[in-house]
Amino acid sequence: MRLSLLSLLLSVVIFTPACSQTRADKPVASVVPAGPKGATVTTAKYPQPQPVTGKPGEFPVQHTDAEWKKLLTPDQYYILRQEGTERPFTGKYHDNHAAGTYYCAADHNLLFTSATKFDSGTGWPSFFAPATVASVKVKSDESFGMSRDEIVCAKCGGHLGHVFDDGPKPTGQRYCMDGNALVFEKK
Repeated sequence: MRLSLLSLLLSVVIFTPACSQTRADKPVASVVPAGPKGATVTTAKYPQPQPVTGKPGEFPVQHTDAEWKKLLTPDQYYILRQEGTERPFTGKYHDNHAAGTYYCAADHNLLFTSATKFDSGTGWPSFFAPATVASVKVKSDESFGMSRDEIVCAKCGGHLGHVFDDGPKPTGQRYCMDGNALVFEKK
């Protein structure tokens, strides 16, 4: 009995999805406090993702499932097309500190830059803002009994990870991405 309970507990810990913090019900702030006198700094220079609308043709890069399987590695397919997650500290780029840009592994859409990357300690590459307003989109994710905001590529709709509101200034956001969904190009 004790061994089976321990096995169950270990399997829950091992298979907990990436960045399993639940979504906050408050909107993303457009200003953040800065300085002791309550001055504020705008985050307008950092784009916020647009919501997924579900309209036909929303994602311009389209392939059949068979085509995606041919175009992507098994790890990329699992994450981008099946909404999978790599284990923490096992994927590419969580410890990458080089200057450069991060692209979607499925369609080479610009997603993030090294200027917004930070060490979140989670084991996944984390960023405080996407590269452009056309980089990523956000949709609700109610899987695994949690309520989170999923981040997808704005061109192909591929799953990239999740966004949380516990990131650093100036945005307060943590875009927790699966490294195998990304391709990094050094500056």
